[in-house]
Amino acid sequence: MASIVCAAAACTLPPIAAQPPRYDVVIRNGRIVDGTGAPWFRGDVAIKGDRIAAVGVVADGDGSPSIDAANLMVAPGFIDLLGQSEFNVLVDGRAASKIMQGVTTEVTGEGSSIAPVNDRLIAEAEPTAKTFDIAQDWRTLGDYFRRLETRSHTSINMATLVGAGGVRNYVIGKGDRRATPAELQQMTELVAQAMEQGALGLSTSLQYVPDRFANTDEIVALASVAARYGGVYFTHQRSEGARIFESLDEVFAIAERAKIPAEIWHLKTAYKPQFGKMPEVLRRIEAARARGLDVTANQYPYTRASNGLDSCIPLWAREGGFDRLVERLKDPAARERIKKDMDDPDATTWENQWYGANGGDGVMIATVLNPALRKYEGMTLTAVGKAMGKDPRDAVIDLVVADKGETAVITSIMDEDDVRTALKHPLVGVGTDSGAKATDGKLSESKSHPRAWGSFPRILGHYVRDEHLLTLEEAVRKMSSKAAARVHLTDRGVLRPGLAADITVFDPATIRDVATFEDPTRYAVGVKHVFVNGTRVVADGAMTEARPGRPLRGPGYRIKN
Repeated sequence: MASIVCAAAACTLPPIAAQPPRYDVVIRNGRIVDGTGAPWFRGDVAIKGDRIAAVGVVADGDGSPSIDAANLMVAPGFIDLLGQSEFNVLVDGRAASKIMQGVTTEVTGEGSSIAPVNDRLIAEAEPTAKTFDIAQDWRTLGDYFRRLETRSHTSINMATLVGAGGVRNYVIGKGDRRATPAELQQMTELVAQAMEQGALGLSTSLQYVPDRFANTDEIVALASVAARYGGVYFTHQRSEGARIFESLDEVFAIAERAKIPAEIWHLKTAYKPQFGKMPEVLRRIEAARARGLDVTANQYPYTRASNGLDSCIPLWAREGGFDRLVERLKDPAARERIKKDMDDPDATTWENQWYGANGGDGVMIATVLNPALRKYEGMTLTAVGKAMGKDPRDAVIDLVVADKGETAVITSIMDEDDVRTALKHPLVGVGTDSGAKATDGKLSESKSHPRAWGSFPRILGHYVRDEHLLTLEEAVRKMSSKAAARVHLTDRGVLRPGLAADITVFDPATIRDVATFEDPTRYAVGVKHVFVNGTRVVADGAMTEARPGRPLRGPGYRIKN
């Protein structure tokens, strides 16, 4: 009788609950290029939460959602070593032109970082902030990171260095003089604070005001603070032209004296007299490493550069900031001196990009802030001068005043053979040197350099697939593990269980850049899926609504906290 009761009871037990899927998603049957430079292999990548859970052959049958990656490459998310989007992501958190390239993390902060800032610096940035309706409600790097976490959500991860030029501007302003001991002490304290709040290290942009006015000793003092926190030193070096070898010596001296790893941003040999010198530049970097200095570089894969139009004006005229510059530009005698200096082939006190780019023919308006000047975007300064009925040099001066120093230009200053030579070298990584843009919204209203849209696909498509200049595995290594190691981001950059699930899936047969100098506002093609911290931000080649990006804080923050 008892056995009959048990049998009846058994009949009333609820069914065994189905086990939940083991993974959030599995990318199946892709060609895995893991970021280390090792040959690709066929396999699967499983994601659980914000981490990579498995790499290799992942068993099927538990109901885990999957993506078919047959004929696609599965790689670590790309890391842009010079992204310039710290303000742009506040305007548009999609970072659209970056994620459509497969970029999942951006390193920024060239010379003048987003923080620290004081009331004077906030006032200087107000025209741009007002144009894009951005409230400048941060003063420290900690404030900025908290804003990203709580309000200005992004599709990509953001990391930054603290700019030595910004710190100098905070304490001294834009004058050409040495820091007093008290001022230098205040600057070192600001660097220390930024490192404790998450800066990756120190940066300089030594072609521009006010960074240009810092001597090597000042930079060493600030870099030594960053080094104490495990940071790095990134630099737009003092000369990329006629004094490039002396400039390299300064980079090496800073690395040696501050005992800090150093990275040269957007490595180039600029202007025609330097064409063909890239092999010697690379040899000197190799020699510095041979004597124990941790020095490397990065680049973007184009022969044209981009910066402010005011950089075409000699340094002495820019000293002291924009208001002082305008005073000088309104003085007829000073204007004539400026125009004469712009045509000086032997300038040594500044990087004469006007002459180096062959004057008005080699300088093109890319972006303006003033909508009334937008008609000049995409025109060379020679063409702008004709439209205005004036000397192109006068057009430069008048545009700088009319756009309050906000105009950006594209300059033809590099040689393709030098670009290719650097790209092949294992010590040279990748950065766009451009902020994120979009084909719609406020960030679509002005033109830009095509590097903002296509640097990573251009390498993978043009230089890897079409030109066979380097292998796909080596290109991905430069874009992922090399970059992550350079800035001490130890939890990403390689496809490995336990690391952050930043993943880019692309078609090696179709990936390419389509942005041009004449028509830059075009997304790259061939990137099919992108995951940031385990969440898909690109699905089947289209952006999703997800904004899973995070601030990535440096080693000083981890030590402090």
